[in-house]
Formats: sequence, C-alpha cells, structure tokens
Amino acid sequence: MNHPHTNSEAVTGHSSPAAASGSSVISSDSPFTLHPSPFTVSPLPRLIIIQGPTATGKSELAVRLARQFDGEIVGADSLQLYRGMEIGTAAPEPELRSQVPHHLLGIVDPAASFTAADFAGEAGEAIAGIHRRGRIPFVVGGTGLYIRALLGGLIQAPAGDDTLRGELAAWAERDGWGALLEELERIDPETAARLHPNDRGRIIRALEVCRLTGIPFSLMTHAHGFSDIRYTTLKIGLTGERAQLYRRVEERVDRMLAGGFVDEVRGLLARGYSPELKSMRSIGYKEICRYLSGEISINEVAELIKRDTRRYLKRQQTWFFRDTATKWFEYPENFASIHCAVEKFIASSP
Repeated sequence: MNHPHTNSEAVTGHSSPAAASGSSVISSDSPFTLHPSPFTVSPLPRLIIIQGPTATGKSELAVRLARQFDGEIVGADSLQLYRGMEIGTAAPEPELRSQVPHHLLGIVDPAASFTAADFAGEAGEAIAGIHRRGRIPFVVGGTGLYIRALLGGLIQAPAGDDTLRGELAAWAERDGWGALLEELERIDPETAARLHPNDRGRIIRALEVCRLTGIPFSLMTHAHGFSDIRYTTLKIGLTGERAQLYRRVEERVDRMLAGGFVDEVRGLLARGYSPELKSMRSIGYKEICRYLSGEISINEVAELIKRDTRRYLKRQQTWFFRDTATKWFEYPENFASIHCAVEKFIASSP
C-alpha cells in the first residue's frame, strides 16, 4: 500500500535521553530516530504505541508482541473503558485478554464522565506499574486524543462552567446545533473545521474555552504543542487499503449483531442507563436504542452502524496520518517487519 507516511524512517517523535556528553543512545542502524536532549541526564521510561484506525488488527498484534517481549497492554480506547459494553466496542475477547495482562478495559461505569486527562492519569499509573515489574508497556488503541494526552500532556484550559454549558445547550435546543457550529466557525474557524457537526461535546467545549478566556481554542493548542516529553516512544501504526478495511468493518458489524449486541444494549437499558448518555450515543449503541424503541428495523441498524463506522474510520485516518513520527505497516502481512522494529527498539533502550 502506498501511504504518504508508510516509508517514513521516523518511528518516534519523542526525545530519547542523551548521555551526559549529549550523545545518542540509539545505534546508527536503528529503523527509528530518537533525538538526544541536552537537558536530560536520566533515561525516560520506554513505551511502545500501537495505534491506527478501527479494524486494522491492533488488539491481536498487541497480544502477539506482548507475549514475545514480556509485555502488558494498556488500552487507549475511549469506549472500551466502559463496563458492560464489550461487544459494541469490539473490546479484546476473553481468549486474547487471558494471554497477557490488560489494563484500562471495563473500568468505568457507562454513566460516568471520563476525560483525556483522566486517561492520562490512569494510563500513567498503569505504565509505571508495568515498568516496576520490569516489563514492557504496550499502549494500544484508536483514540488519538487519549494517546496524545498521555505522550504530550494537556492544555491548561479553564475548568468547565456548568452555567455557560447550560446556556449553550439551550441555544442549541432552540436554534439547532448548526447555530453553535456557525458561531465557532466565526470565532475559531480552525477548530470548527476539524470538528464533526455531531460532536456536540467538543463544539460546546471549544465555545466555552473561547468565552471564558477570550482566546480561540486552536491558538491555545498551538501554543501548548503537546510537547511535554514523558517517555522514549516507539510508535507503530496499522493501516490498510480502505476498501479492505471497509470489508473488515462490515464483517465485524455482522459478527457483533449475531453475537449478542442487541441483548447487550437491552441489558444496559434495563439497568437504567439512558439512551442520552455519552456512552450510549456512540456508534452502534444509539442505533440499537432506536431499534429497541421501534424507530428502525434491524436491517437499518446494520446499515447505519456500517456507514457510521466507515465514516469514523476515515476520521481516524485523518487524525493518525498527520503524525509523521509513526512507522506505518499493514498487518498481518508485515508482522516480521513490525517484530524487527520492536526488537531493535527494546535492544537499544538503556
């Protein structure tokens, strides 16, 4: 597959510690580049990232690598965090999870709020524990914002203002969410351009930050740069021909529906979880809620989930492919090359 980043030699964009002399600790034949920092004298903890869009085989690859390199897996998926939502989030199956330790799967109640900052804190603790055990942490998932927060820190934006959020929500209720997006386009066109019209939470957050600080959210993002360096990192990205990934998506949706997805959602509703919760408005769950309320047929459910997942996959590709520090592979075709990159990274780490 010809992808603009597939042939990149840089696997990591994070600095490796230099020795006191400032020399690099990476051998010249390494397939990735680590830049020494003159301000760091002690080694940064090492970390392997496996990222990329949905249906690329990240979970399976992570288990294969963790077994071979004495590793543990830290999930980086914003939906697999929720308890009782295993089928619809394509969480790793019990057979995979039994082979190596997994962290940050099924730890949050579906009604709870969980942010990128929460993830960075929880994942950081899990990674520290893995290092204390002398093992290799593999952070695996498709939620790019979570991975960026973990690796590069977070913008010091103001805390949420419930009164302001209520006013913005009332405005949307009155004039439609398009009105809020138009307002964001007026005051922060860069942020508005990268948000999906249905991404209500982020539209409100961007407007909230602008109003509370007087500064467009995009300017705060550029100023921060997500440049806090916490780990020496190898980034592996999984990709594939889009048509092939679409086929995998459609096959997986069919398996989910045949494997009890509807019953999973029915059980969540029976336990009192509202269809309006953020977790329950995610792809698949919102469509099945509509089916259970009699709005649409099961065939329509399947087609809508497949369509929305394809669209989500395209947005994920746009996000991840901007990261030129990632080494891209198709899996399982290039497993040997992936294995070699991981082996050299671990061997070159202090």
